[in-house]
Amino acid sequence: MSTSVKQLMAAANEAVPKISADDARKLMAKDALVVDVRDGTEVAKTGKLKGAVHVSRGMIEFRADADTPYHDPQFRKDRPVILYCASGGRSALAGKVLKDMGYTNVHNLGGFKDAADAGLEVEPA
Repeated sequence: MSTSVKQLMAAANEAVPKISADDARKLMAKDALVVDVRDGTEVAKTGKLKGAVHVSRGMIEFRADADTPYHDPQFRKDRPVILYCASGGRSALAGKVLKDMGYTNVHNLGGFKDAADAGLEVEPA
């Protein structure tokens, strides 16, 4: 039996808690890794949250896995991870993948615009 996008999103949202900008600030103060999973063209147009790393949704598994040549050492399983995208869907799916890969402290901030409007600092891409 195949799985629908609706089912995938429900599983991702259940596995990865949605957090507020205030919660994100607290985690960022504790060295959380903030990851922007939007496409490069989106990031180029709007910038990204200050200090965030840009890893497009299609590369998250490769950056997070220490056994690939594309691994980013900022991804550590003992470090909180906060993900965001344009509206929260891709960040939920990316978070679910990280959970499946053994990351335990994973959070979905939701959409970039909402986070910026809530006062999280933005910087150029």
